[in-house]
Amino acid sequence: MLNRKRLLNAAKKFGTPLYFYDADIIRRQISYFQDAFRTFPVQIRYAMKSNSNISILKLMLKEGVGLDTVSIPEIQTGLLMGFQPEQIVFTPNLVDFNEIREAVKLGTSLNIENLSNLEKFGREYGSSKSCFIRLNPHIIAESQTEKVANWHNQSKFGISLNLFDKLHEIISKYGIVVDGIHLHSSHVIMKTEVFLKGAEIIFNLAQDFPHLKYIDFGGGIKVPHYAGEKVIDLKELGNALKPKYNAFCNKLGKKIELWFEPGRFLVGESGTLLTQVKVLKSNGLVDFAGVDSGFNHLIRPMFYDAYHEILNLSNPDAKKKKYTVVGNLCEIDNFAKNRLLNEIREGDILAITHAGGYGYSMVSQYNSRFRPAEAMVTGDKMQLIRERDTLDDLLRNQIEISF
Repeated sequence: MLNRKRLLNAAKKFGTPLYFYDADIIRRQISYFQDAFRTFPVQIRYAMKSNSNISILKLMLKEGVGLDTVSIPEIQTGLLMGFQPEQIVFTPNLVDFNEIREAVKLGTSLNIENLSNLEKFGREYGSSKSCFIRLNPHIIAESQTEKVANWHNQSKFGISLNLFDKLHEIISKYGIVVDGIHLHSSHVIMKTEVFLKGAEIIFNLAQDFPHLKYIDFGGGIKVPHYAGEKVIDLKELGNALKPKYNAFCNKLGKKIELWFEPGRFLVGESGTLLTQVKVLKSNGLVDFAGVDSGFNHLIRPMFYDAYHEILNLSNPDAKKKKYTVVGNLCEIDNFAKNRLLNEIREGDILAITHAGGYGYSMVSQYNSRFRPAEAMVTGDKMQLIRERDTLDDLLRNQIEISF
């Protein structure tokens, strides 16, 4: 449950809009994940793209969690924060081969997800460097959101199973050492049986890789977007996976280490976007609550039709009314449509919950508006972890020319 008083204090201390994170919730999620798979040889690699604030990265490092990265700057940031190369896996998508070369130089584990770069990798490194192969087993998306379903069905991620013969042809041609395989999924795994379906596919395919040491199940574990939303039970999943894993290892004749790459699972619930209501407006049909934020600060509701619970922190006991909560951008800019909320007054502070993952990491300066500040509470200590943009930040890197 959200600490209303603390959130209001954060808004007062640091201003709005503000991303506010609870470090104890992140620790809780890490512990829950570790406990669910405690009987496996397992490594957790935090999906850094979900939230790359360096204070969150340092917390992950302290808690013994590695990194899943998707760009060279992410790798470099992780190394600067103290992660060792062996704690980092690089899982890019359709990148120039020079990024593959750079990751090899930096010493991270490497995930290759297309045949073009696999061929280049084999041609350049032969059997001198190992790699992971990222496979797309075409698991049917569970999400009811059309945008997510269409995205998944036409996914550009991973090597399709119908290219398996060509994949092995390239591996054999260059003697490529494949020591890991990676399961591509999306954030739509809500049921144990769906995960197990993917695991069975991967366990069957894994037998064709004689140098195998690791299986990376990636991310894809659905997290709640509001209090009480039903999601997968990780302990149930761990218990159900164990006999299948044991049978697989016995057949292979060796223990295989399992990797997971949770992102929003670890940080999503920890983050709240605090925003202030600036204008109340009605067009005769709809009551709008206009806030000092927009999809430039949290794009998920507009981009994915994602649901985020919204709470009126300033007036929590008032009678509920329907509002469409909108941002201040010159675009259609909805956080919620026709949502029942405690009566809103101008000046009230709203909390948009479960925004810790893919919130700040997807912000922009659209409409020349500043990016928000970020703060974190750990125990009773509340600290700023990113300053709000200024005009200098907005103009940085632009070059004025003469006419």
